[in-house]
Amino acid sequence: MSWSGPEDLYLSTSLASYLDRKILVLLRDGRKLLGTLCSFDQFANAVLEGACERVIVGDLYCDIPLGLYVIRGENVVLIGELDSEKEDLPPHMSRVSVAEIRKAQKAERDATDLKGLIRKRMEFLDMD
Repeated sequence: MSWSGPEDLYLSTSLASYLDRKILVLLRDGRKLLGTLCSFDQFANAVLEGACERVIVGDLYCDIPLGLYVIRGENVVLIGELDSEKEDLPPHMSRVSVAEIRKAQKAERDATDLKGLIRKRMEFLDMD
């Protein structure tokens, strides 16, 4: 197969069209990373410039700056381009500081742990 020009290279891989554009990357552990795609390879390893992690807890969110960030392809679930006109979150969401979002994450984890503990203690009631 011969290449007739650089435009054919862009047709050969879907990530090439996202180069130098702002993207969202969803990782296997649930983290959401935003940044400008600088580079990638055939394994979906990617380099983001100006990356940040968007943490959402309930109606609170925070963008934690990461700078230049390398993502291992095996951890990627989804990659998509962000529409710069529609990038804003819904109006009911409140932007908070990193310290506040960490407190909210801890409170959410503690509540989940407490629910699990209560369920475990109540298992004896499940008499089949």
